[in-house]
Amino acid sequence: MEKFEFTKPELEETEGILNHLRDTINDTLKPDDELRLREQLMKAIEEGHIQRDVFGLNPVLQALRTAQIAVDEIGLKRDGVLATLLFPLVINGHQTVDDIENKFGTSVAHIIQGLVKIHNLYEKNPIIESENFRNLLISFSEDMRVILIMIADRVNLMRQIRDTEATEAKKEVSEEASYLYAPLAHKLGLYQLKSELEDLSLKYLEHDAYYMIKDALNATKTSRDAYIKSFIGPIEEHLTAAGLKFHMKGRTKSIHSIWQKMKKQKCNFEGIYDLFAIRIILDAPVEKEKMQCWQAYSIVTDMYQPNPKRLRDWLSVPKSNGYESLHITVLGPENKWVEVQIRTNRMDEIAEHGLAAHWRYKGIKSEGGIDEWLANIRSALENNDDLQLMDQFKMDLYEDEVYVFTPKGDLLKFPKGATILDFAYHIHSNIGNTCVGGKINGKAVSLREQLHSGDTVEILTQSNQKPKQDWLNIVKSSKAKAKIRLALKETRAKDGLYAKELLERRFKNKKIEIEESLMSHVIKKLGYKETSDFYKDIAEERLDTNTVIERYVELRDHDSGVRQAESAENFEYESPNEQFTRKNDDVLVIDRNLKGIDYKLAQCCHPIYGDDVFGFVTVSGGITIHRRNCPNAPELRKRFGYRIVKAKWDGKGSSQYAITLRIIGNDDIGIVSNISNIISKEDKLTMRSINIDSHDGLFSGNVVLMIDDNSKLDALIKKLRTVKGVKQIIRI
Repeated sequence: MEKFEFTKPELEETEGILNHLRDTINDTLKPDDELRLREQLMKAIEEGHIQRDVFGLNPVLQALRTAQIAVDEIGLKRDGVLATLLFPLVINGHQTVDDIENKFGTSVAHIIQGLVKIHNLYEKNPIIESENFRNLLISFSEDMRVILIMIADRVNLMRQIRDTEATEAKKEVSEEASYLYAPLAHKLGLYQLKSELEDLSLKYLEHDAYYMIKDALNATKTSRDAYIKSFIGPIEEHLTAAGLKFHMKGRTKSIHSIWQKMKKQKCNFEGIYDLFAIRIILDAPVEKEKMQCWQAYSIVTDMYQPNPKRLRDWLSVPKSNGYESLHITVLGPENKWVEVQIRTNRMDEIAEHGLAAHWRYKGIKSEGGIDEWLANIRSALENNDDLQLMDQFKMDLYEDEVYVFTPKGDLLKFPKGATILDFAYHIHSNIGNTCVGGKINGKAVSLREQLHSGDTVEILTQSNQKPKQDWLNIVKSSKAKAKIRLALKETRAKDGLYAKELLERRFKNKKIEIEESLMSHVIKKLGYKETSDFYKDIAEERLDTNTVIERYVELRDHDSGVRQAESAENFEYESPNEQFTRKNDDVLVIDRNLKGIDYKLAQCCHPIYGDDVFGFVTVSGGITIHRRNCPNAPELRKRFGYRIVKAKWDGKGSSQYAITLRIIGNDDIGIVSNISNIISKEDKLTMRSINIDSHDGLFSGNVVLMIDDNSKLDALIKKLRTVKGVKQIIRI
């Protein structure tokens, strides 16, 4: 193993960071902390426990850089810094958590224990999935400094891997930074670190988009600066005249947020108008903060026309992460909308550095002084559902309502998460019932598309569209849900009427009179508690009308005392637990050229070529082919053994049969695409439909296929079971 050594630049940077940390947190360090730390690090290096990582980075220097971020940007003190620096020694086997506890105390050891749990989690499965969030939260809840050190560590790593040649590892680190660490930082109010993580992730993952926006920002900087100057000039005069102490600055949006807007609005860079925001930062005593902020608000809105829908008051009720500010959007020169943020120096410090700034601003320096701060962080996270951690983070960051425009310019309000379908039902029930999609800002979208404030929405309809049960999962508003339920009820009523007419027609064709009381008995015998469910199944072809007629005739004949005459020669007792057997060896051979016998494939089990099957003689004389493991087989064999005939397939099947597979599993990214890709690559196999629903991190759905025989089906099921996330496949 190659001996680990510091380069000269690394040694210089190491000493510089150590001196900075010593100066910053010296009042919380114990007398022998630094000496013991140096001894441990030097010993680990000499014994070969320290090695460079996959990116070729120095782990000791990396830990120091992380510690510096944790101190400067977040506000951690002695315990957090020592845990960050000693953690690599525990991972590399040089020290145990007990060793650390003996030398540096319980608090440091406790933090390292949490970091070790996260490390072990990554060792098992480096991709963050829903199942892992529970484990992450358990670790976080033990000591909140674990999550803060993780964020600092990822920021540091993202800064260092710019020129690495380990592209796959770089991609993985960047995706996790965007998916997990940036939302965590946002939730905790660490906005600078959050923006840096997002921008660096975009830079590494979508290089061309990042530099396109960066170059465009540089190209428009002169005109943007000139506009900001012309906008804030008059405001400065009026604020000064009012006797307020303040400073102002224009803040350009991050490259990542601009890119997100471009994708969301489906436009180019020139189509983004709110590239910057103006920030008014007041130098106000704590007791006068709110008064002076509202005074500044009054001055700005007297000068420029405000948009009342865009007022955000986080003065009266700050965000859970401590954020306080007053946001307003006004119509500036050249009829451009400009966002203005009004806050004090204290509020700005909190906005930049999160909850840590509360305590730094109060001048609390002791290690014990951050206990209350950590309790606040825990409180900010504790209400999240562990299975939907990231979704909950995102939901908490936005308002509860969205405002959208009709094509005529009317402004409508919807709950956050409302879709095109909500909009359609808001207009009229018939519009909702026939909705097939819509247009948002002129772009065609599906009826599932979510609405965002400022969208102009148009609805597209088709006369043959009908409401579906899963629409109840698409809409957010109670009004839309009520209208869908009513429409489904009406649809069921129509289907019931159609099914009743169909059944009456079939009975009439067979010259059988329907007695209502007997039909009610049949419906109960078939297992239906509600008549509406019985007719619904007939309408949707889940229940064959011939089955109903057979059961009706059996009950009618039984009630009339009519019994089928059988000779003793054909009598046979069949155990429910045995295979189908008959005394004679006649076997129905199923062949596409079979003539003279009216047979069909059962709708209840959908047999295909190659399945073990049997035949069931119907009242009309035809034969229905069932799979041996058909759910109706036990009942058929128990009650109508005399009608069962052996059956087998002949030759090689050349027809295609419709079968349905029910697939259940974890809702992993791209799982539908992976399933579809496997099916599409199979020869002589056609996918007719795929319908998958997702809920609480799980998916379930049906895939309808046209397939030749059961050997191909078995091979396909084996392949589908290899898809990551698939837990169960059932042939319906």
